[in-house]
Amino acid sequence: MKLVLAVIQDADAAALIRVLSENAFEVTKLASTGGFLREGNTTLMIGVPDTRMDELKRHVQQTCRTRTRLVTPGVPMGEGGEGMASDPVEVAVGGAVMFVLGVQEFVKV
Repeated sequence: MKLVLAVIQDADAAALIRVLSENAFEVTKLASTGGFLREGNTTLMIGVPDTRMDELKRHVQQTCRTRTRLVTPGVPMGEGGEGMASDPVEVAVGGAVMFVLGVQEFVKV
């Protein structure tokens, strides 16, 4: 058995929870904030038998997608710190990050 912590964008949370529930995965939703954009995201805790890991990964990959955002970086330009870059830069955000942890014991009461 594995414990999967999946960090996804809020925009994908409802759809992924629905897909996982329809396919008999038990999911616990945790609100979280992180990443360099400080945007809201969702962390899902999912208990998964080893035999269903590939299925879970497939559902996450099909449901969670990357998007692009324009961000004003506010980082120094050049080595001497001559100025700050102020032009918006397009960056990819979203998708999913999955942490897969081994579970020694699982008890449901």
